[in-house]
Amino acid sequence: MAGSGGEEPAEPGLMGGYEGGAPGRGVPRWGWRACLAHRFAERRKPYGASDVSAANALRHLGLAFRYFRWWYRKTRVEKKAPFIDLFHSQPLRQIYGCPLGGFGGGSITRGWRGDFCRWQLNPGLYHYKSVVANQFIVCLRRKGQTVYQQVLSVERPSSLHGWNWGFCGHYAFYHALYPRAWTVYQLPGQDVVLTCRQVSPVIPHDYQDTSLPVGVFVWEVENNSSEDVEVSIMFTFRNGIESKDDRGGGHWNEPFSLEKDGRCVRGVMLHHCTPVNPYTVAISAWEEAGTTVTHVTAFDPAGSGQEVWHDLLADGKLASLPGKGRPTEKGEACAAAICASCTVPACGHKALELGLAWDMPCIRFGSREREHYRRYTRFFGRGGDACPALSHYMFTHYKEWEEKIEAWQRPVLENSNLPPWYKSALFNELYFLADGGTVWLDVPPEDVTSLGSCQGLSQLLPVLQEYGRFAYLEGQEYRMYNTYDVHFYASFALAMLWPKLEISLQYDVAAAVLSEDTRPRLYLMNGQVAQVKLRNVVPHDIGDPDDEPWRRVNAYLIHDTANWKDLNLKFVLQVYRDYCLTGDDTYLRDMWPVCTAVMDSELKFDRDGDGLIENAGFADQTYDAWVVSGASAYCGGLWLAAVCVLCKMAKLLGDGEVLQKYSAILAKGTASFERLLWNGKYYNYDSSHSLSSDSIMSDQLAGQWFLRACGLGEDEFEVFPRSHVLSSLKTIFNLNVLGFSEGTMGAVNGMRPSGVPDTSSVQSDEVWVGVVYALAATMIQEGLVQEGFRTAEGCYRTVWERLGMGFQTPEAYCQRRLYRSLAYMRPLSIWSMQLALERTGAHQLPPGSAASPVGP
Repeated sequence: MAGSGGEEPAEPGLMGGYEGGAPGRGVPRWGWRACLAHRFAERRKPYGASDVSAANALRHLGLAFRYFRWWYRKTRVEKKAPFIDLFHSQPLRQIYGCPLGGFGGGSITRGWRGDFCRWQLNPGLYHYKSVVANQFIVCLRRKGQTVYQQVLSVERPSSLHGWNWGFCGHYAFYHALYPRAWTVYQLPGQDVVLTCRQVSPVIPHDYQDTSLPVGVFVWEVENNSSEDVEVSIMFTFRNGIESKDDRGGGHWNEPFSLEKDGRCVRGVMLHHCTPVNPYTVAISAWEEAGTTVTHVTAFDPAGSGQEVWHDLLADGKLASLPGKGRPTEKGEACAAAICASCTVPACGHKALELGLAWDMPCIRFGSREREHYRRYTRFFGRGGDACPALSHYMFTHYKEWEEKIEAWQRPVLENSNLPPWYKSALFNELYFLADGGTVWLDVPPEDVTSLGSCQGLSQLLPVLQEYGRFAYLEGQEYRMYNTYDVHFYASFALAMLWPKLEISLQYDVAAAVLSEDTRPRLYLMNGQVAQVKLRNVVPHDIGDPDDEPWRRVNAYLIHDTANWKDLNLKFVLQVYRDYCLTGDDTYLRDMWPVCTAVMDSELKFDRDGDGLIENAGFADQTYDAWVVSGASAYCGGLWLAAVCVLCKMAKLLGDGEVLQKYSAILAKGTASFERLLWNGKYYNYDSSHSLSSDSIMSDQLAGQWFLRACGLGEDEFEVFPRSHVLSSLKTIFNLNVLGFSEGTMGAVNGMRPSGVPDTSSVQSDEVWVGVVYALAATMIQEGLVQEGFRTAEGCYRTVWERLGMGFQTPEAYCQRRLYRSLAYMRPLSIWSMQLALERTGAHQLPPGSAASPVGP
C-alpha cells in the first residue's frame, strides 16, 4: 500500500530477524519498530568535495579557496569549530533512538540497540560516542540462587570484559513513538520477558515539565514461569561522556536519598567538575513496598568491571557502602551503579522504576562572555543541586505525563484513515525539538533594559520573561540557531504544539530585525565585504552556540543574506499564520510595524516596477547553491503570498494606506507572475531563459502552501489560479515524484520536462525531506490527499526503513550513495500535513487506494 489509509503492519524487513514470540507489555501498535538483530543493508556517505561535478567545481573555485582559508583560521588559529565543517561531516551511524529529556536542558540519546550514544550537554555542541559503561543489566534469582545475569546489550566491547555481553538481538525489539520508546527483551530459557518503557516529559502546551532534563525507565517484568523469581535491574553510568573533559580529574560521585510525602527515591549523583559548564548526572530508582534499592558509589569503567558484576551476582543486590567517592585523579575514570530489586510471583507481573536526571543550570556559550540560566531552573533552582528533587519529581509525575501524551496522540493513532507510516513519522520527527542542540533560557538581566526599550514591541519583554528564550539549530551539523529560512518550514511543530515558544522566537527575531551590526566581514561565496546585519532586514540566524547567540546574529557567512529574497517574506507569512493559530491580537499589533518595515525593505528587489521581485542571478534564498535569476516561482510566489497576507492584516488592523498600496502591488504582481512564469502546465523555475529555467521545482507553490495554512488562497484572497495550482501539483507528482526512483523516494527538488533530474546545481537533484512534507501538505490542502500521502511516504520509507536514518533525518539525500546534513530542522514541516488534514477534514475520509499518475 502506498499513501492509503488502512491497517498494514510496519515494514517487515526491520522485524524480520525477531525470533521471540513476546509482544511486550503495553507496547503500542503504531510507531517505528526494529529487531535488535537488524542490520541496514544500504550504507551511505556524506556529501563531500569529491562528489561535486566538474562544472559545479569550476563555478565555485573562489568559494572553495575562501572557505578553506576561513576554515583554517577558525580551526587552527582560533581553535573553534566552524559553523559548517565541510571537511568533517558526520559519518552515518544507523543506531539512534528517542532522545531523553525535555526541551532546552541538554539531551542524551539512547539508541535503538540500547547504547547511550549521542550527547548534547554543552549547548548546541554534540559529542557522538557510545559510552560502554552506560548499561542496564538484569539478574534473575530462583530459590536463593542466581540463575541468569546478562548485560542487555547486543554489543561485545573490549572493555568491562568481566561482564556477560552479547545479548541475542533476535530475542529483542525496539519500538519508538516519541517521546516514548519501548525495548522488549525475551530472556532465553527463563520464561521472563522484560519491557523497558522510556518516558520523557514532552507535553504539548506545557511550559514547565517540558523543560525538565529527565528520563524515566519503567521496567515491566513478566514472569511466565511456575515459580517466583527475584528480579534485579542494575543501571550503570559513567561520570562523563568519554571526552577529553573526563581525563581532567576532580570528578566525584555520591549517593543520595530523598523522601517526600512518604515516597522515597535513592540514587547516585555523578558530579562532573569542568571549568566551564559543570554538571551533575543522577541515576536513581524509586523505592516502595516490595522494591529494594541498592547502589555502588564508584567503580572503574576502564577495568574489567568484575567487582560490581560479582557484587550483583552474589545476591542480586549491591553493597551500598556509605559516604562520598573520592575525586578522580587526572586520566582516571569513574562510574556508578544503582539497582532495583523485587520478587515477581509465578505467572505474575511487577514494575521497577529507574531514572536519569542531569543538572547543568548555568551555561556559557563558546564566547564565554555571559552566563545564561536554563528554563527548568526557575522551578528547581540554580544551585547545581537539583538532581535529587528532579529525580523525585519525575517518579511522582511520569504517569501524569503519560496520560497527557496518550490523550494528545490518541486521535491520530486511532484514526484508521491515516496510514501507519504517517503515525510514526508525525510523532517521531518531533525528536528534533529536544535534540536539535536546543536551548530554552531565561532572559539575562543585562538584556532586560535593551529589550524593554524595543520600539513598538510592547509584549517583547513580558513574553520572553514569562516563556523564556527558545532556540534550536538548523541541524546538528549546520550549527546556527533559529535559521529562519528553514524554521519557516519547521515552525508548524512549534506553532501547533507549543505556540508560546513560537511567539517567543518570533519576538526575538523581530527585535533582531530592528537592530543592526555594522561590522564589516568577507562573504565566502562572492568574496565581497559587507556589514553583518542591516536594519529592517530579517536575520538569517540568531547566532552560533560556539560564539554568543542573540548578541551576535548571522553566523552564516556564505552569502550576504541581506540580499536574500525569502527571509523578509517568511517573517510576514509566519506572523499571520501564528495569529491564525493563536488569535493573539496583541502579537499581531506588535508585529505589524515590523512586517511593514521588512516589506518596504523588500520592495527594492522589484527593480522594474512590475509588482514582482526579481532574483539577482545568484543563490539568494534557502536553496543557497541553486542559482536563480529574474522572476522565480519560489521567491515570486512567496512575495505574492506575503503581499496578500499583508493586505489581510491591514484590513484587520484598519490600516487603509498600507492596504491601498499593497493591493495595487498585488494586482500588478499576480499578472506579472502569470505572464512571466506560467507555461500552461506549471510555473517555470525562473524567467531567465537559461537552459534550466523551465525546470519543474517541487517547491514552486511554497507561497500557496502558506496561504492555505492561513485560511487564505481562495475566493477574495486567491493569488494563484486554482486550475494552475492543481496543474502544477499534478505535474510535480507525475514527474518529480513518480518519475524519480519509481516514486519510492519522495520528490526531487528539480526535474527537467524530459523526465530527468535537473543537475544544474548540487541541490537541484537532491530530495529535501522537509520540502517534501510541505509539498505533501500542499497537495492535501488542494484535495490531492492520496497523492500527498504517496509523496511523503517515499521519504519516510527511505529515511526510516531503508537508510537507517531514524532520529537523524537529513536535510537531503540523492537517488544514490549520498546524503547531506544529518539531524536537520526542516523535516518538522510534517506538522503542516497534520494542519492540512485538520483544516480540510481529509483525515476523516475513508481509506483510498494507492495513488497513480494523474492527468492534467
